[in-house]
Amino acid sequence: MPTSHRKRTLSLIGQRMAEDMLVRNMASRTIDTYTYHVERFSKHFGRPLDELGPEEIRQFQLYLIEDRKASWSSFNQAVCGLRFLYHVTLSRPWAVQQIPFGKRPKKLPAVLGPEEVTRLLACVPVLKHRTILLTQYAAGLRLSEATHLQASDIDSSRMQINIRQGKGSKQRLVPLSPRLLSELREYWKQTRPTGIYLFSGKTPDLPLANDTVQKACKLAATLARIPKHVTPHTLRHSYATGLLEAGVDLLTISRLLGHSSFMTTMIYLHVRRPHLDSTPSPLDWLPVRQCPRWVDPTQPSPPSASGNPESSSHPTPRPDQGPRVPARPSA
Repeated sequence: MPTSHRKRTLSLIGQRMAEDMLVRNMASRTIDTYTYHVERFSKHFGRPLDELGPEEIRQFQLYLIEDRKASWSSFNQAVCGLRFLYHVTLSRPWAVQQIPFGKRPKKLPAVLGPEEVTRLLACVPVLKHRTILLTQYAAGLRLSEATHLQASDIDSSRMQINIRQGKGSKQRLVPLSPRLLSELREYWKQTRPTGIYLFSGKTPDLPLANDTVQKACKLAATLARIPKHVTPHTLRHSYATGLLEAGVDLLTISRLLGHSSFMTTMIYLHVRRPHLDSTPSPLDWLPVRQCPRWVDPTQPSPPSASGNPESSSHPTPRPDQGPRVPARPSA
């Protein structure tokens, strides 16, 4: 993740771009990402941003793909930053929509079963790390949502969790599991957080760093010998898939996850087990005797049941020969 734009030295245009996003109430992480890519674009050519145009943008995109081998997610972030720069901050007359996005490959999310989740959590030695991963799995939270939880967000009387720092600054409520409430109370008794956040970092007034949780999750997956690519976000995928397999409708899952589009939630239809287990293979419909077998033409034919290979009334033809046609009787 890029360094905060407040800690970086920005050009005058880069600073104005950050202010333009700030007055539009865009997320700090979005401001950091857009300004990072825009400043890198300027440094690549060694010229100010107001002197660069469509041809330089095209060359920079080819540089990201061919030389930097950037992921399509990072590539599209750069495109978004450049579009905002030339459309809002610089107000260039040429069509900003001509800056193309890259087509991202559609990959299915990795999902853990209950037994794998149990093994993963059992391999997390630090109580704070284990509790925050447990919270993600129990409520389907994003990592940033879990790290920014406060004690006042846990409503034990209504058994709900108030998500204030959702993606896009959207607030939502999710159910509070009784087992999760018990684990959170045990965590509170042992740690007694003094800051405003339930899972604070080294500084009590700051939340736990995302990198710390990601490293703990990766180490636990290695110790648990889980061959899948496991990240904290995998627990959110596992939560959604578990609800879908339990019969919860997609619209409810979409609301619980805080998705802006219902289409985003539909990806979990492709990974639920009942959907895959109920789909047969046409190979299973074939009789066992009719399953195709390759016959080596250099090997002799297998003997018949009587032990005499010539006594078989229907010998198996060799692959290089056609079927035997009986001779016509003479007139």
